[in-house]
Amino acid sequence: MAQARAGLSSRTGWSAAALLPLAFLALFFAWPVLAIVNLGLREGGVLAAIAEGDTWELVGFTLGQALASTVVAVVAGMPLAFVLARCRIRGLGLVRAAVMVPFVLPTVVVGLAFRTFWPDGGVLPIVLANAFFNVAVVARTVGGLWAHTDRRAEDAARALGASRPRAFVSVVLPALAPAIGSAAAVVFLFCATSFGVVLVLGGSRYRTLETEIYLRTVELFDLSGAAALSLLQFAAVLAVLVLGALARRRRETALALRGREELARRPSGGEWYVVAAAFAVVVALLTPVVGLVTRSLSTRDGWSLAGYVALNTRGDRGTLAVTGIDAAVNSLRTAFDATLVALVVGVFSAVVLVGLRRSGARFAEVLDTALMLPLGVSAVTVGFGYLITMDALPGDFRTSPLLVPLAQALVVTPLIVRMVLPVLRAVDERLRQAAATLGASPARVWREVDLPLAGRSLAAAAGFGYVVALGEFGATSFLARPDAPTLPVVIARLMSRPGELNSQMAYAACALLMVVTVGCVLLIERLRVPSSGEF
Repeated sequence: MAQARAGLSSRTGWSAAALLPLAFLALFFAWPVLAIVNLGLREGGVLAAIAEGDTWELVGFTLGQALASTVVAVVAGMPLAFVLARCRIRGLGLVRAAVMVPFVLPTVVVGLAFRTFWPDGGVLPIVLANAFFNVAVVARTVGGLWAHTDRRAEDAARALGASRPRAFVSVVLPALAPAIGSAAAVVFLFCATSFGVVLVLGGSRYRTLETEIYLRTVELFDLSGAAALSLLQFAAVLAVLVLGALARRRRETALALRGREELARRPSGGEWYVVAAAFAVVVALLTPVVGLVTRSLSTRDGWSLAGYVALNTRGDRGTLAVTGIDAAVNSLRTAFDATLVALVVGVFSAVVLVGLRRSGARFAEVLDTALMLPLGVSAVTVGFGYLITMDALPGDFRTSPLLVPLAQALVVTPLIVRMVLPVLRAVDERLRQAAATLGASPARVWREVDLPLAGRSLAAAAGFGYVVALGEFGATSFLARPDAPTLPVVIARLMSRPGELNSQMAYAACALLMVVTVGCVLLIERLRVPSSGEF
């Protein structure tokens, strides 16, 4: 009886703590989004917009390109997952970094990188660029589970006469199915809500729900049409998140059953073909990056640093309100503020989720899904919602310098949760119980037990969140003031204006962002706990 009361008290306490991250989501996510939808509904025309044939063509193209990108990302990510999980070869650390860099590059940077090969854009570069972004999700998520699968079942199948491909299909693939499903759901979500890539490579010919919401909100001021598209997008996102949560729960159960990570070993026989395929994918991932750096140094008159030098100006004929250097400094400051907010909310949310699951509260899945929602709702919708709601807060929050960091923090927080949550869940409960038995308060247990064990993952999550915030473009492009833009916003503005100097400045700014990104990723790899987190 006493144990039951203690369990009930624990669930009640953690459920009360969950109200804090939910309040953050309600204030800075749900309220702005619902305000936009409500505004569109009041103006009427939502049903008419949904019934339009053009709307369903947009839906079809959005889902089609997302599905194609997901298939490419899964196919390209599987050899990398095998190498990261099962192989002991030289240069594995560089492979991890090379896989991770594309995922945290700004969308505008990736769009421009692919434009160096496809100047006119099109469907193929959109699909490849979205897959380029998300190969890391497949490699990390599937590799994390693959490292824990027992080799003995596969070896037994081989001993009974099964070929290597048949053993993989019959034994390994079913064991990896939960991770593949979880990764595919996340990749599909990212591709369906892709903004910068489609904006740069699709132009006016190819539009998705995300870019159409931006067009109708910013240029046409068609709020009812934007609201209709937001509702469709939200319904699709919610369905994908539910499927992803189910797959993730199966993956977590599989990890718990298999215990410790299997030791990597040197490849043998046909495994070298898989290793070769993985390195071919790495070369493919690095090709757009190299092409972008080359483009930033080339002009009509040959090799030049003119674009880099011009970053200390406002562009050709005063294109920018500030210099490129000022925009870079503002980007660094804004990303720091966003990362700080996201760390506080994300780590607290992860702690609460662990507490809810240990106490057996079913509310944990609801909170987990709610925390993922900002990844799948149009950043334009959130940004415009801020502009029509934040004036109700004290001091007219729309003019606050925290507006852009808060919008970026909404994107970063779910990723930090996904990185920190598995590590906190893996902390041995017996250590925590022993500390509590010796009289430690819950806060001291966290400080003395959980924090030292999860410290490296927290630092890695901070670095990861920082580079993601640094390259955020969707909401920032809508909220950033002309006198305080971030570097991705400046890049997009430079590319939209004529003049070779503007183009060179844009490519030079992209190269600088890539250098910062690569440096952060290499640091993250040194701090990261092996096989922890989904990214």
